[in-house]
Amino acid sequence: MKNSGIKWHVIVFLAPAVLVYTAIMIFPLFNTLRLALYTEVDQVRQFVGLENFRTLFGNPHWSGQFWNALGNNFWFFSIHMIVQNPIGIALAAILSHPRLRFAAVYRTAIFVPTILSFVIVGFAWKLILSPIWGITPDMLKALGLKWLYAPYLGKEEYALTTLALISVWQFVGIPMMLIYAALLSIPEEVLEAGEVDGITGFASFWKIKLPLILPSIGIISILTFVGNFNAFDLIYTTQGALAGPAFSTDILGTFMYRTFFGFQLQLGDPHMGSAIASGMFGIILIGVCIYLFGIQTRLRRYQF
Repeated sequence: MKNSGIKWHVIVFLAPAVLVYTAIMIFPLFNTLRLALYTEVDQVRQFVGLENFRTLFGNPHWSGQFWNALGNNFWFFSIHMIVQNPIGIALAAILSHPRLRFAAVYRTAIFVPTILSFVIVGFAWKLILSPIWGITPDMLKALGLKWLYAPYLGKEEYALTTLALISVWQFVGIPMMLIYAALLSIPEEVLEAGEVDGITGFASFWKIKLPLILPSIGIISILTFVGNFNAFDLIYTTQGALAGPAFSTDILGTFMYRTFFGFQLQLGDPHMGSAIASGMFGIILIGVCIYLFGIQTRLRRYQF
């Protein structure tokens, strides 16, 4: 018998998910791109093409805020790549050791912060780091390290890095669990063959396990990039929509929120907000394409 060519059962099972995804993701995305091409004059919507983007990148008032938010976003992302992902990989390597006792307890304790609300995490750390009623000054004083304390969320030079490290603390469990699952999927025969050749301990991880989990590390890198360039909640919870002090913690998400919905005396402009959101989408799309190309190039080196 010949195959009909159309697998109707696949279409039937995929249709509900595709419809829901289109309704809540695809349609709003294209509607946002459409709004970026319009503006309102005397409460009448007019098509202006790319004028909103020219204003965003050409007007000093708008471009200054955009480039400041973009630079902060890259720094926020860099800290996650430099700190969060290596720590997640190291924790996964330790917790996957067969002789480690209570590994399940450690995994649970590390992963629990990822399921907490941003509001809870933001306010909790704001209280912990407060110079007035926080416990951080007293803890550092008890350890003889009071000189290390500063109002980390109140100084421009510390605020963004502090928030990035709080985010690392909250989400380090995600790369840990993904890498942990990848390490468990490595066949025992491969590791045993390495032991026969004298490759054990750290050498086993570096020479055998790490090359085999590179695809998972690549996926984690993409998820980290997309997640951090969509960040908003933690900054808004701790520093407010103005992303203080002096916009030092302003990222694209908070910049888009203020522009789209307005804040305090600033009126909302959905069309300029859509232009910022479209810029965010373009940055994420370009970044993901670059990552995928780099991962594909590296994987070819391990193919024989």
